[in-house]
Amino acid sequence: MTRIDLRSDTVTLPSAGMRQAMASAPVGDDQYGEDPSVNRLQERVGELLGKEAALFVPSGTMANQIGLKILTRPGDEVVLGDEAHIVWHEAGAGAANSGVQFAVVGRGGLFTAADLRTAYKPPGHIVFPPTTLVAIESTHNRGGGVVFPQNDAVAICDAARELGMASYLDGARLFNAAAASGRSLAELAAPFDVVSVALSKGLGCPVGSLIAGRRDAIARAVRARRMLGGAMRQSGILAAAGLWALDNNLARLAEDHANAWLLAERLAGMRGVSLDLKTVQSNIVIFRMEEGAPDAATIVSRAQERGVLVSAFGPRTVRAVTHLNVGREQCRQAADLVAQVIERG
Repeated sequence: MTRIDLRSDTVTLPSAGMRQAMASAPVGDDQYGEDPSVNRLQERVGELLGKEAALFVPSGTMANQIGLKILTRPGDEVVLGDEAHIVWHEAGAGAANSGVQFAVVGRGGLFTAADLRTAYKPPGHIVFPPTTLVAIESTHNRGGGVVFPQNDAVAICDAARELGMASYLDGARLFNAAAASGRSLAELAAPFDVVSVALSKGLGCPVGSLIAGRRDAIARAVRARRMLGGAMRQSGILAAAGLWALDNNLARLAEDHANAWLLAERLAGMRGVSLDLKTVQSNIVIFRMEEGAPDAATIVSRAQERGVLVSAFGPRTVRAVTHLNVGREQCRQAADLVAQVIERG
């Protein structure tokens, strides 16, 4: 049985062209700043994001943790949207590594400048922790792949500066946000002090993310990366995959979005399924099984028996993610098979 793996866009395998680029990459010791492939990737991503400098790191989670480390102090508070990756999917690292606490605002991963102002706690209060950072995630994973509205992002970052706070964009899927919104990466990144992007999701690389910002911030990020165990050596082998992906895999992201919509349309409106099509803006489909219908674990198990892999994101919540290793016909087939599982109850 051929598997159709929709658990995540991180399950992609490097293509022959990407493998060749990796095999032939010029390398050096990145710890000394001497890996030409890494340096070229950092320069290119910095330019794409409109930032002075960028740093190659092993993962999006490390990028987020570096962002927290360089923009906060222990005991600070960070404001972010509900079900943010930084809170839900990083093993409590924000508390363990940076000693911060989180204030969650808004709904579905989205919030406004008014929400930030309401949550804000000024420095010097006798009881409250100071709110020093606001973090936005776009696209928002657990929000169903929604693109954070740019007008709201600008207003939030403006409010943050007025309040003396820093701003951070968890742009692990910012390439998808750009493709879905028609805005450039630089425009999406412009309001923020520090931004991260992942190469190992929509772009199909085996490893890697980058964090970008002002040159002085990235100098601090180099130290934070080492503190977190991410000192790099001949990492140009991995950076070469990112360079190849930027040349070959950006334009096709819209195909993944169209395939996610195909899947979502097939499932929306089915008896027992709650799926808001307005959230299906990129390559993620999240739906909830209503009471009386099979729970998420049952859907995942029965779909797997039919060769379709999806994820349980909660007791009654299921996620499917499209990517470059599943074509339109496979997504159509997966949609039909999951629908059959739901119909049979």
